[in-house]
This record gives sequence, C-alpha cells and structure tokens, in this order.
Amino acid sequence: MAKRSVRRRHTQGVLDVQEFQRDDRRQRNLQVLEGGWQPANDGAREQSFVKHIRPKSKGQTALMEAIDQHALVLALGPAGTGKTYLAIAKAVEALEAGKVGRIVLSRPAVEAGESLGFLPGAMEDKLAPYLRPLYDALTDRLSAKRLKALMAEGLIEIAPVGFMRGRTLNNAFVVIDEAQNCTYGQIKMLLTRLGWHSTMVVTGDPAQTDLLPDLSGLHTVADKLEAVSNIAVIRLTDSDIVRHPLVASMLGVL
Repeated sequence: MAKRSVRRRHTQGVLDVQEFQRDDRRQRNLQVLEGGWQPANDGAREQSFVKHIRPKSKGQTALMEAIDQHALVLALGPAGTGKTYLAIAKAVEALEAGKVGRIVLSRPAVEAGESLGFLPGAMEDKLAPYLRPLYDALTDRLSAKRLKALMAEGLIEIAPVGFMRGRTLNNAFVVIDEAQNCTYGQIKMLLTRLGWHSTMVVTGDPAQTDLLPDLSGLHTVADKLEAVSNIAVIRLTDSDIVRHPLVASMLGVL
C-alpha cells in the first residue's frame, strides 16, 4: 500500500525526493571536543547508535588508552564522566574479542544516606537494587537476552565486595565500581584479587562517599599507587563530564 502511494505521488508530480535522502548529519564522526562534550552541541554529536564507543573528552581518551596498556587502572573523577560506562564497555569489548574468559563486576552494597531496612527475597534479590547501575550499563552494551545467557553461563558475574575475599581472578576483566564507598582495607583486598592475564579497573568519586568521614580509602590508595610503575591512575575533571551541562555547573558550586 505504501509503495502504491509513493508511486502515485511520483506520477502526479508531488513527490518530494529530498525527504527520502539520507541525513548527512548521521555520517559525521564524533570528535574529541575541547572542554568536554555537551548535549547542546548537536552538530558534533553522533546521532546513530555505534557499537564501538569513542571518547568525548581528553580525559576519557586517556582512560581508554590506559585500560588498553595497563593491567590495573584507577579512574577517579566526578559524577557523569563515564568512568563506569567506559570500564564496562571495554570489558564487553575484551570478552567479545576473546581477550578474557569472563567479566567480574563488583560494587559495595552501601545505601546512599538512608536506610532501606530489610529487603525481601533471596540474596540476589536483596543485592539487585545496589547492583542495578551495573546491569544498566551491561544492558546498554548487550541485549537483555544475551546478558541473561552470559550470566547463566558464568561469563559475566556481578558480586558484592563482601564476597570477593579469598578469590584469584585469572583471565578476567574486573571492574570495581563505586570504590569511594570502600574502606582502605576493602580496596587493598580487592586489588590483591588480580590474577594472571587479567585487567582490573577501579572507579570512584572520592568527593561523593556514603561512608563516615575519613573512612573511604580510595583517595589514599590512589595517591600511593600513583608512584608505582605499570599502574595507571587517571584523574578526570569537570571538563570530562558528558551528562547534562548543569551537572558540571552544579558540581562547581556544591
């Protein structure tokens, strides 16, 4: 029916061919912008979905290069700089390329300033609200059906920090998210889980910890490991924020 309608419009001379032409804006390549990317810059933003991520700032470029070149990377920066998303995207990329045998994601089960009480269900149900950000990032890179299949096969594992002690993670891509909510001892324990042929990325924002003052160990660990060779410590800034421009403005005054 649609084809006959188009043919009829063409015969009558009222068909506007330009409305069927490709939009050249979708063919533009995403560029690293000075001062960070902002949603208002629609002319420089890639409109179509791309499977392979591209950095949107110099800080993100440094982070992605560090992940490719180092076995241990610490990414510190404010909210909205893409720390977790880039780490998980690189993990999925490594798994699909056969560089690692599995992905292990860990996150502390710490409430953001309020007590939710006892959550119903089994252990997985109780931990689901805390691990939801990791599921969201994985679903964005993989389909929900494929993610479920990979988790059922054990190729993708999401575990709280409390269950990581005593493990040796070989041939794995490990992402430790929200590390600012870990104590110094917990981060030390997590870092020593690194095994052979593995990559570990630790992400966090020292300025937004949900622990009591001086309990977070991320800042101290980063300062000490910055002097160790073969370990990359990437410090993202407000110019690397890729969320709404108001996020960078708010963080500058709050």
